[in-house]
Amino acid sequence: MGENIATNKKAFFDYHIEEKFEAGLVLHGSEVKALRAGRVNLKEGFIKIVRGEAFLFNVHIGILATTHHFYAHEERGSRKLLLHKKQIDKMFKAVEKEGFTLIPLSLYLNDRNIFKMQVAIAKGKKLYDKRDDLKEKSLKRDMERALKGE
Repeated sequence: MGENIATNKKAFFDYHIEEKFEAGLVLHGSEVKALRAGRVNLKEGFIKIVRGEAFLFNVHIGILATTHHFYAHEERGSRKLLLHKKQIDKMFKAVEKEGFTLIPLSLYLNDRNIFKMQVAIAKGKKLYDKRDDLKEKSLKRDMERALKGE
């Protein structure tokens, strides 16, 4: 994994991550420039499988001020993900099960300077799971402070 552009921190709080995949993205020129500038928000994004192909929905990629309106892209448009057929089949089978969903975890540039997205099969957490995570996180922070203070 190379240079990290954006991460979906909310995904780790709201979901139990079951399995991760690496996917390529089909992008236009203005989208690439905006991503390099860091104008992306993965927070509300999700992935759907339509006719055997994976698509990314509801991810906001902002338009740069220097982009001409003719070449401008749709900010919250759908974007095709490039995955192997076996990976798509595995994801589709997981989504058919109750409670599983596909979410984007992070967007980064790989070693060859190509945009890649880490996609996960995830299951939603219940409210009490989220509370337990917060409690565990605060206990860990307190322990580290106590050890540091000695």
